[in-house]
Order: sequence, then C-alpha cells, then structure tokens
Amino acid sequence: MKTKTSSMKTNKILLSLTLALTFAQAAWALPNIKVLATGGTIAGAQTAQSDAGYKSGTFSVNDLIKAVPQLTNVAVLSGEQIANIGSQTMNHEVWLKLAARCNELLAQKDVDGIVITHGTDTMEETAYFLSLVVKSDKPVVLVGSMRPATAISADGPINLCNGVALAANPEAKGRGPLVVLNDTIHYAREAQKMHTTRMDTFQSPNRGIAGMMNTGKAFFYSMNTTRHNTKSEFSVAGLKTNDLPYVAIVYSHANLGGEMVDFLVSQGVKGIVLDGVGDGNTTDAALAALEKAAKQGVAVVRCSRTGSGVVDRNVEVNDDKLGFIAGMELSAQKARILLMLGLAKTNDPKQLQQYFVEY
Repeated sequence: MKTKTSSMKTNKILLSLTLALTFAQAAWALPNIKVLATGGTIAGAQTAQSDAGYKSGTFSVNDLIKAVPQLTNVAVLSGEQIANIGSQTMNHEVWLKLAARCNELLAQKDVDGIVITHGTDTMEETAYFLSLVVKSDKPVVLVGSMRPATAISADGPINLCNGVALAANPEAKGRGPLVVLNDTIHYAREAQKMHTTRMDTFQSPNRGIAGMMNTGKAFFYSMNTTRHNTKSEFSVAGLKTNDLPYVAIVYSHANLGGEMVDFLVSQGVKGIVLDGVGDGNTTDAALAALEKAAKQGVAVVRCSRTGSGVVDRNVEVNDDKLGFIAGMELSAQKARILLMLGLAKTNDPKQLQQYFVEY
C-alpha cells in the first residue's frame, strides 16, 4: 500500500514538473519585448466627459501592461518608465535618454524589440529622431492613443496589442522605427498627425503607409528606402542636451516681415527652418532676412506648410544664390531634427543638403 501511495505521489510530482517545463518552454519560445513608457494620452485619465477633466501620463507602464492580459500570449514583456508627460512637453533631454536606453536594450541578445508608449502630439518627431540615432535593426514601435485609458472605447489597448505584435514580428526588422495606431503602420519618416481628434489622425501623405495590422498580424506594403538606424551616420553617444545646436522654425504667412528671423539670429540660432507657403516660399521681406542670416553662417532650410510634397532646390526660390537648403519631403518639425543633428557634425551647406536628400 505504501509503495502504491509513494508511486502516485511520484507520478504527481513528475506531472507537475512536466507541466511546468511545458509552460516554461512556451515562455522561452515567445519573443522578449521591452515596453518603454513616456506618458501621453494612452496613459491618461479623464475624470469628466469634457476635455477639462483630462490629464495625460496618469498611469504607469505596468498599469498599461496589466490592463491588456492578452499580451502575455504574444511576448514576454517588461516595462520601464522613461518619462510620464504629455508629448506636447517632449524635449531633447527625454529624447537623449530614450535613445540611449533603446541602444542599450537592443544591444542585448535577450531583447527582441521595443515598444514605446507616447503621446500623439509629437510622436512623429520622436520616431524620426530615433530613426536617425538608434543603432539596431531590431524592431522599435511607437504606439499611442487618441482617447484616454478611462474613456469609452479607449483605443490604447488595441494599439498596444498591435504594437507588441509588430515588435515581435521578424518582418518588422530593418524597417526603422514604426508608428502604429488605428490598425495602420507608418514609417517614422512618413508619419504625420493630420487631425486633432480622429482615430485615423496619422497619415503618410508622401510615400504612403508601411502596412496594416489585421487581428494582430502585420501586412507590409513597402520598404523604407531612406537611410535610417544602422545606415545612419548620426549618433547620440556622448551627446548632452546642450550639445544639440539651436534650430528654430519660422512659419510663413501673409505679410510676414523679417523681424522674427533677425531676432533669432541675435539670439545665436544656428539653423532656421522656414515652414513656407506653397513650394517652400515666403514674402520678400522674410526672404531678405533669411538670405542675410545665411550669409552670417546660419543654416536655412526651406519646407512647406502644406503638409505634403517635395520642396526641391531652386524651384520658385534660388537656393544656389541665397545659400539655402531644400527640405525635400520633410515637414518643418522633422527638418528641424535632421538639421540639428546635421549641424552637430558640419555647417557645410552642401553636406547638409545631401543629408536632406538621403534621410
């Protein structure tokens, strides 16, 4: 009788060990994804039906992960809180911290990808910055939401699910940072927030979207053909906030004078991005001030406030004569980032122009 009882106990132990090993093997088979949180609406709470009761960056990264238990079927997750702010207050200090942490984690063999939770207001800028300075081909995916976590039909959970699935997908490797909201995948260079409140606020107006998510599966439509990540010559290694050159944006409008440009030059600006009308143009007064600034060594880049299209060299404005740089397809906010990193390496207008062609 003792022998039979002992045998039963042994079998139970073996069964428990087998089950434990099976679960462990299943966990080992899942990709290891790090979730880096910066705040934003996806972590926001709304205490009233009106926007007056809304506060971004209320919940922590662990709160976000726990709110979507299905994620454990997709990847092994762990979270870090890099910042907890509304993205309207995103700054260079957080960018450098985030980029450095991405590079540290992606260099580890046991990390397969990164998901970054972020507010939508400046998500496109953060994504583009990371595309220039993160030195890995492993997936980096930025997700956010248009509705707070406490709102009816909050979109944060599905966006986070899609982001984790995308970061865990081997097909996302080598494409550079991706932005995914509303089941749509965008390349960092192409993504633009185009509406104040709609769920489909992000568009890729120039080269089109990267792909779509369907029930957690990614369908890619195109490749990212511009230089990014491991092919980028830019780096944040050793950089501090004060090392990033001062670059400002001047928005063109009817009757714009040259006073703003003159003021920026007096404040020691190193680069000015013109968010110009039409094909990157502006008033005669503003052009004269920008020409004067360029002759004083300030890098001047022309972009268009229209939201899409190419601002090519010497179209409408004689860039060769005035000493300007054509912003090509980049929006003013992304041109500021590229010019800032470019000026950290050189102030040669020809080399800076080449950056805008390649990146």
